[in-house]
Amino acid sequence: MSGLIGKKIGMTSVYNADGQALACTVIQTGPCVVTQVRTTEKDGYEAVQLGFGEKKEKHTNKPLQGHFKKAGTTPKRKLVEFKEFTTEFNLGDTLQVADVFGEGDFVDVVGTAKGRGFQGVVKRHGFGGVGGQTHGQHNRQRHPGSIGACSFPSRVFKGLRMAGRMGGNRVKVQNLKVLKVMPEQNLLVISGSVPGAKNSFVIIEK
Repeated sequence: MSGLIGKKIGMTSVYNADGQALACTVIQTGPCVVTQVRTTEKDGYEAVQLGFGEKKEKHTNKPLQGHFKKAGTTPKRKLVEFKEFTTEFNLGDTLQVADVFGEGDFVDVVGTAKGRGFQGVVKRHGFGGVGGQTHGQHNRQRHPGSIGACSFPSRVFKGLRMAGRMGGNRVKVQNLKVLKVMPEQNLLVISGSVPGAKNSFVIIEK
C-alpha cells in the first residue's frame, strides 16, 4: 500500500454538512523524503523507503549517516517502507500530504498503543467485575475466578484470559475517512481515533 509517515497531534471535532459533530484526529503528515528505492533486480521486491522527522547527526550512527547522505537529506527519526506506489521516485524526492491523500479517501492507520502496565481481567479483557459474581469468584468482584478443572486435565489451557501487561503493542485501525487535508500546514484530519499517544509516530496507508 502507498502511504506516508505522520505524527499524531491530538483529537478534536468537526461539523459535517448535516451539522453533526464528528470526533476526529489531527495528524501532521509529511513532508516525507525518499531515502531508498528498492528494486526487484537488487532487493527481490519493489518498495519505497520514506523518512520523516528531523534527528540530530550526533545521535545518528555512522551507517545511517552514510545512508542519509547518499539520499541527499538530513538524518530522519522514522523510516518506513511502502509498496505499490503508482509513480516512480528518485532518492531525495519529497512527498507532501496532498500528493498522496485527498478528502473522502479511506485510510488505515498503524501506531503503537499506549502502554497501560499490568492490568487485571476487568480492564484487560472486559470481565463482568462488580455485580457479575460467578462460580469461583465469591466476594472478590474484580478477580478472575476459577481458571480451570481439577484432576483432569491438571493444567491451565494456553491462551486463557488472565491479568497481565496491557498496551504497548502495534495496532492498525482500518477504514478511517479523511475529512480534511491542509497542505499548507501538512495536516491531515481523519475521522475517529488512532492508536498512540500525542506526538507519537503513525503510518497512514491508503
